[in-house]
Amino acid sequence: MKQRRIAVVGATGMVGRMFLKVLEEHGISADYELFASANSAGKSLRFFGKDYLVSELTEDSFQDKGFQYALFSAGGSISAKFAPLAAASGAIVIDNSSQWRMDPEVPLVVPEVNPEALSSIPKGIVANPNCSTIQAVVPLKVLDDAFRIKRVVYSTYQAVSGAGQKGYQDLEDGLCGALPKKFPHPIANNCIPHIDVFLENGNTKEEQKMIDETRKILSRPDLGISATCVRVPVYHGHSESINVEFEQPFEMTEVFRLLNGAEGVVVRDDPKNNIYPMPIEAEGTDPVYVGRIRRDTSVKNGLNFWCVADNIRKGAALNAVQIMEHLIKGENR
Repeated sequence: MKQRRIAVVGATGMVGRMFLKVLEEHGISADYELFASANSAGKSLRFFGKDYLVSELTEDSFQDKGFQYALFSAGGSISAKFAPLAAASGAIVIDNSSQWRMDPEVPLVVPEVNPEALSSIPKGIVANPNCSTIQAVVPLKVLDDAFRIKRVVYSTYQAVSGAGQKGYQDLEDGLCGALPKKFPHPIANNCIPHIDVFLENGNTKEEQKMIDETRKILSRPDLGISATCVRVPVYHGHSESINVEFEQPFEMTEVFRLLNGAEGVVVRDDPKNNIYPMPIEAEGTDPVYVGRIRRDTSVKNGLNFWCVADNIRKGAALNAVQIMEHLIKGENR
C-alpha cells in the first residue's frame, strides 16, 4: 500500500511544532513535508527520529505532490490563499485559522462533539474551531443533549500563548520590566479584557468567535450566548467560567454522571480538598478538565462550572490531529 502523504503548513510556529509532537505521540506514520514562510525556510526540525528540512510555502507547494492531508496553522491570510490550492490538489485541509470557520460549506469540527459534520467536505477544507470554543463545547454538548441549553454566559481567562510566540514573549519580557510589543497594555501582573479587535457591536472578535462557533458546532443557530474574553498572565492553559441556563430541569447527580461519562472530559471537583481544574495542571495534557460544578440558584434550571484545557494542545493541534484520525479511520471502513 502506498504510504500516506501529509503536509504541515506553519511547521515552525507554536502550534505547528505541537502538530509534530502530537503526530509523533499518536504514531501517525506518513511521508511528511513541512512548510513555513520564507523567513523560516531552511530550518531543520527533528520529527519521528529524523531531521526534516522546512520548505518555503509557495503556490506550487502542493501541485502534483499527492498529499492526502494538509494541516494548516499559518494565519488567516495564508489559509485564504493556500488552503484552496492544497484542496484543489486533492488534499483535505484541516485549518487552524479563523478564515473558514463560518463558511457554510466548511465543517467546523470538534470530534467528541460533532464528528458527523465530516460526512461532507465540499470544499476539501475542515475548520478547527477557536481554542476557547473547543474546550467549552466538549462538556456543553452532553448537557445540551440532555437538558437543552437555553442560554450560555462565557467568561474566559486566556493564556498568553493563545497570542502566539509574541504574546508569550510579552509576558516573559514584562516580568523583567520591559514594555509590551504584542499586547496594548502590560500583561505581567495584569488582566486585559481585550482579545483581538473590537467590533461595532461592542464585542471583541474573540468573543464573537465563541458565540458564532458554539452555535454552528452545536447546530443551535439561535442559541443565546454572551462572552467576555480576558487575557491573563498565564503561559499555557485557558480557563473559562461557564454559566448555563437549561430549558429542562435537572438533578446535580445526573450532571455529574453525564460529565464523568463525556468523551474527552475529566471531572476534578472536590472543593473540600481544594481540587478543581487549574491551567498549571492542564499544561501538556489532552483532556478538557471540568470542576466547581454547582447549581445557579439565581435562575430557573441554572448551572455554573469551571473549565480548563491546554490551549495549544486540545485547543489547536490535538483537535486538528483528531479530525485527521477520524477521516483516516473512515478511509479504512
